[in-house]
Amino acid sequence: MSTQRRLRYADIGINLGDPVFRGVYHGKPAHDDDLRDVIQRALEVGCEKMMVTGSDLKESAHAIQLTEEFPGICYATVGVHPCSSEQFDKHPHGPDAALAELKKLAIQSRDSGHAVAFGEIGLDYDRLMLAPKETQLRYFEAQLDLATELQMPLFLHSRACSEDFERLLKPRLDNLPKRGLVHSFTGTLDEMQRLVTMGFDIGINGCSMKTEANIAVVREVPLERLQIETDGPWCEIRPSHASSKYMDDAAKLSMKAVKKEKWQKGVMVKGRNEPVTIMQVAHVIAKIKNISIEKLSEAAWVNSIQMFGLGIPLN
Repeated sequence: MSTQRRLRYADIGINLGDPVFRGVYHGKPAHDDDLRDVIQRALEVGCEKMMVTGSDLKESAHAIQLTEEFPGICYATVGVHPCSSEQFDKHPHGPDAALAELKKLAIQSRDSGHAVAFGEIGLDYDRLMLAPKETQLRYFEAQLDLATELQMPLFLHSRACSEDFERLLKPRLDNLPKRGLVHSFTGTLDEMQRLVTMGFDIGINGCSMKTEANIAVVREVPLERLQIETDGPWCEIRPSHASSKYMDDAAKLSMKAVKKEKWQKGVMVKGRNEPVTIMQVAHVIAKIKNISIEKLSEAAWVNSIQMFGLGIPLN
C-alpha cells in the first residue's frame, strides 16, 4: 500500500525583493516587516523552492542577498529587465562597465550556487515609454551573449515582441543546452508552440490566465514544458479573471487577508500576492488541463529542478 506524497511546488518567479514584503508601500511604511511570515506560509503549503527575480543590477544583488538570508529555499536570477535597459546607457562609466559589472555578479553568484538563471531579460513592446525598442534590442542581445558565455539558463520576458524575440534567440539555441523559461507567458497559441519547439519552458501565473484565450493556450502547454509561478506581489488570480471559475475549494486559501492598514501578524495582505498562492495556480492549471493536482505539481516541480537545479542534485 503506497502512501500519498505531499504536494511540492517551486515558485520560479517571485519578486521577494519588493519593499511591500518588508511592509513598505510607495515608499511609506505601512506595517511590520513580515517577509519571514510570507516565506513560512509558502513552506507550509509545500512551496519548498523560490526563485527571486533580479530586474536590474541593484535588484539582482538584492535577490542574491535574499538567497543568503534564506539558504536552501531562495535562489536568484541575475539580469536587467527590458523596461530597465536604459540603465546600461545611464551607468556612470558607460554601458560596457555596466555589462562588466553584471557579468562579475553573475559569475560570483552562479559559482556560489546563489544564482541559477540569467534574467529577467527580454523585450517588452507594450511599455516602450519606459525604454525604446532600439535600447531594448541592443541590451537583450548583449545579455543573451553574456548568458551564453556563462552557460546559464535564461529567465525571459516577452510582451508583444515575438518576431524580434524569436529572431534573437534562434541563432543562440545550439549554445544554450538548457534553454530557459519564458516567464509570465501571455502570448498566443502559435507563439507558445514555437517557443516549445525551440526548447523553452513556459511559466504560468495568474496573469497568464486572465482571459478565455489565455486559458485555451494554457490547456495546450505540454506538461513536460510547464513551470509555475506567482510573480508576487503582482499577478494574483482575481474573481474577474477567466481562471477564477476553475478555483475549487481545495485551491482556496482558508487564511484571511486584510488591508495593509489593518495588518496583523500571520495574516495575508489584500492585493499583495505571495508565494503561498502557488497552490492556487497549480490547482487551477490542473483543472484546466483536466489532470490531477498530484500529476500537475510533480511535473512542474521536476521541470524546474531539471532546468534550474534549485539546490537539488539530478539523479
